[in-house]
Amino acid sequence: MPGADTEIISLDAFFASQGLPASTSLTDAIAAFPDLAERLLAAGADPAGTRVRASDVHLLAPIPRPKKNVFCVGRNYKAHVKEASEARAKEAKIPEHPQYFSKPPTTVVGPVDDVPLHEGLTEALDYEVELGIIIGKRGVNIPREQVFDHIFGYTVINDVTARDLQKRHDRWFKGKGLDGSCPMGPWIVPAGDIPDPDALEVRLSVNGEIRQNASVGEMIFDIRELVSVLSQGITLEPGDIIATGTPSGVGFAMKPPRLLADGDVMELEIPNVGRIRNTVRAGM
Repeated sequence: MPGADTEIISLDAFFASQGLPASTSLTDAIAAFPDLAERLLAAGADPAGTRVRASDVHLLAPIPRPKKNVFCVGRNYKAHVKEASEARAKEAKIPEHPQYFSKPPTTVVGPVDDVPLHEGLTEALDYEVELGIIIGKRGVNIPREQVFDHIFGYTVINDVTARDLQKRHDRWFKGKGLDGSCPMGPWIVPAGDIPDPDALEVRLSVNGEIRQNASVGEMIFDIRELVSVLSQGITLEPGDIIATGTPSGVGFAMKPPRLLADGDVMELEIPNVGRIRNTVRAGM
């Protein structure tokens, strides 16, 4: 999260200074980024008019209302496949192809927003730290070697999951799709600032205790494979979000299980990308 003295560019003020409509969104800016980049840099260097103190605003998710469901990937770290299979008393089989599902737009909340406990609906709320990919260039049937031409940047995502609903409905969507179950942020770091995303590390703690810590390079299917395969027959557009999967250390697979409760604080960090902090709240 930004420090209290950090200054950020107000997009509303920036768009107004550029003569753009007030309804312009960050998704619109991503699509137009090649043309806006130099003007954004100039605004960042100009202390007047477009900059505000981070302490004076409440940060939303970078894309608070995605136009599509968030694309997600399951079982994409070998150690997580192993721990989840053991917890369910099943044989651990490494996927031969990426396993996709999605979370609806109503799951998305900001980097400091509370996450509903959904008491009475689930008794097994869990966490999952993931690297998020933001698409910047429209494409379909994208070859592996062209994938990075279509990525705008990266963010931090928590794929909060109701494990009992996931099991009850025998599919991932219901357990993954509860309102407020996709904290995201605190911003999008442009891909050009991350020369080697495979070297990134993803980390998660609950109440200060480290639960997850792994390298993106440990993924079964790398970023090129995830985006290329997803794009086969499916058009990816600027602002589309892809959560790339979580490593081992999830609560339901611990012995004994250690699932989320009212008041638990989840802190997720991907160094060089960002950090988010969300508290689980009952009664929301």
